Amino acid sequence: MYNIPDNVKGAVEFDPWLKPFADVLSERRYLADKWLYDITHATPDGSYQSLSKFARDSYKSYGLHANPETKEITYKEWAPNAERAFLVGDFNNWDTTSHELKNKDEFGNFTITLHPLPNGDFAIPHDSKIKVMFILPDGSKIFRLPAWITRATQPSKETSKQFGPAYEGRFWNPKNPYKFVHPRPKFSESVDSLRIYEAHVGISSPEPKITTYKEFTEKVLPRIKYLGYDAIQLMAIMEHAYYASFGYQVTNFFAASSRFGTPEELKELIDTAHSMGILVLLDVVHSHASKNVEDGLNMFDGSDHQYFHSISSGRGEHPLWDSRLFNYGKFEVQRFLLANLAFYVDVYQFDGFRFDGVTSMLYVHHGVGAGGSFSGDYNEYLSRDRSFVDHEALAYLMLANDLVHEMLANLAVTVAEDVSGYPTLCLPRSIGGTGFDYRLAMALPDMWIKLIKEKKDDEWEMGSIVYTLTNRRYGEKVVAYCESHDQALVGDKTLAFWLMDAAMYTDMTVLKEPSIVIDRGIALHKMIRLITHSLGGEAYLNFEGNEFGHPEWLDFPNVNNGDSYKYARRQFNLADDPLLRYQNLNEFDRSMQLCEKRHKWLNTKQAYVSLKHEGDKMIVFERNNLLFIFNFHPTNSYSDYRVGVEKAGTYHIVLNSDRAEFGGHNRINESSEFFTTDLEWNNRKNFLQVYIPSRVALVLALKE
Repeated sequence: MYNIPDNVKGAVEFDPWLKPFADVLSERRYLADKWLYDITHATPDGSYQSLSKFARDSYKSYGLHANPETKEITYKEWAPNAERAFLVGDFNNWDTTSHELKNKDEFGNFTITLHPLPNGDFAIPHDSKIKVMFILPDGSKIFRLPAWITRATQPSKETSKQFGPAYEGRFWNPKNPYKFVHPRPKFSESVDSLRIYEAHVGISSPEPKITTYKEFTEKVLPRIKYLGYDAIQLMAIMEHAYYASFGYQVTNFFAASSRFGTPEELKELIDTAHSMGILVLLDVVHSHASKNVEDGLNMFDGSDHQYFHSISSGRGEHPLWDSRLFNYGKFEVQRFLLANLAFYVDVYQFDGFRFDGVTSMLYVHHGVGAGGSFSGDYNEYLSRDRSFVDHEALAYLMLANDLVHEMLANLAVTVAEDVSGYPTLCLPRSIGGTGFDYRLAMALPDMWIKLIKEKKDDEWEMGSIVYTLTNRRYGEKVVAYCESHDQALVGDKTLAFWLMDAAMYTDMTVLKEPSIVIDRGIALHKMIRLITHSLGGEAYLNFEGNEFGHPEWLDFPNVNNGDSYKYARRQFNLADDPLLRYQNLNEFDRSMQLCEKRHKWLNTKQAYVSLKHEGDKMIVFERNNLLFIFNFHPTNSYSDYRVGVEKAGTYHIVLNSDRAEFGGHNRINESSEFFTTDLEWNNRKNFLQVYIPSRVALVLALKE
């Protein structure tokens, strides 16, 4: 009935529901493959070069580069709309005529070579201010930060008063650059679990200030190691002039945020994480760019359509984010973005990427309005008539995955922030997929918050919880999470805050018995995390501080709060205080991560759910030979509760949320052993009986 093109045959065999849309899938893959061919043959003689060589050669040639042997500095810039270009800065007293870039080629590339000074030094001192000046066709002059600049800093107060708040470009060429000592941790996406600690360097201190890379390395990395996470996802690394944008209004794509320290200090952070066996992922923003002109890419060469779609096209601006949108179909835009990924892999040793705003990239409506309400109907993604997929953006994402997996073979991790559920997004490129390793399970935090806000505890539907936690595309891995940075922002509340609210300020002390509110909040906080961790996906993510129930939202200094840092911080001191119950949640999170590390349930086949009992408020499932038992009932405890299990034998407790050290009531004897009975129960071959108190979760394993 259907003629399946060879380039998507693997994807269709994997998911037969794709058969009616095989031609569309094929066309989309063909576009990416055509671009790949064009890129890999973009050589003087048309010979083949690898995608990684193209990306590496690009970031090594464009921008400013210092040759340590010859002491020469080369600068290359793409600015097709400019007539002439001049390099200016402290090094030439901002002379706008002395250092002209020559050799504008047919593609609009300008170049210049600066020879060493008579004394043998580089012509441009390290960390000195620098800009490029363009003369436009109408004779006007504009000053810009080089597009490939690797260092941009906030101006002094005096400079801001005189010239405005735009960031200043710096020539970064330290005498003693940081040298990586530790190898990347070994990681196999097909075997190893991924437990991600999402972090923002700037807020990573209890003090109301901007935390540095150094402080994060010294004080936060040991915490992450202690908790048992094996990956860190760093936000707000790409330079952004507006701190309150949370790092999502990028101005300088190759510059690591100067607020937190120097590029060398970021390298030290990543190297130290590697020494602890921790992968480091970059939250990369290729979905849009800041509108800033003087210190960003917008209107870089005087035109509005150099890196972006033109404003007049209707595709050049995001309707909600007040930002510019890349034209992914342009060869030089592909070069810029792909080189950006290669740069962070090579220069900073990042181990993978979380791609921000993938839903916005995938669709011309950006997931906004009526078009952004996805039901799961394949026509919404793959129909020629009904889908609004941006084929060029999709093709770019395919190339991006090709590149990262080529550069970091059998190691790389790519995660897509996609709420739409686009089919094949997390299938390999080789069979017709987009190539991501994981997508974020973005429906899960919404479910938990909706339950807590709108339903009484005895109204929680076990079947609905299980459905949402398990409703994902077969064979396409997801990162499960209860809350990320999105749920911590001002105007919203964290799960802990929804559960315990004002009581967190008065009743978290261990010097008195926990109130009803605190007792319930601590119990459910643990259960929600464990069931999400064990049932919701193939990887897990936590936003820093939420592991111990951080009591306050996140709000960056801005005009509305008097430029206060009060909420732009993480109060780790609360988890360290032995007189507060935050320590209990912290210890539970640690035990949960270490339990998964030992027994491995994340990167395994989806769980078999044997019980969803609405009256008892019980959920029971098995995953990778572990038995998970959850009692969500607000008051009822059950003795000798019968639980089905497939494998016969003797089971023992490997995780118990009711431990006193976790803020529980120590109602369970953990030395107990549970023997199976050879009688079918809940469609499992055997059963065992357990004592399961109210609002308690148990994880059982077969004794070896």
